[in-house]
Amino acid sequence: MGIKSSMMYVAGLASIGASVAVWFTSNSKESAGVDRADRWGIFIGEWAPTFFAMGIALRMEETREEMRSSIEQDSFRGSYSDSEGRIPSRAGV
Repeated sequence: MGIKSSMMYVAGLASIGASVAVWFTSNSKESAGVDRADRWGIFIGEWAPTFFAMGIALRMEETREEMRSSIEQDSFRGSYSDSEGRIPSRAGV
């Protein structure tokens, strides 16, 4: 889809900034009081962990693709395979 991990990290940081901005705006412009401002700030602020989690998942996928292409290029040259011709596992990546 073309979405990169860095985009999700920026969206998470923007969500934190937007949360603070919405809180201040709601608190000063609306006559509903601090309770409504708190709800708006919390609502927007809850998006940040989701964006950061998506960024981490995308980064893991990007790293996996980089490792796969690197292993395929090097295995073509024969530098990654062991004595039996197998490519070693990259567990956890």
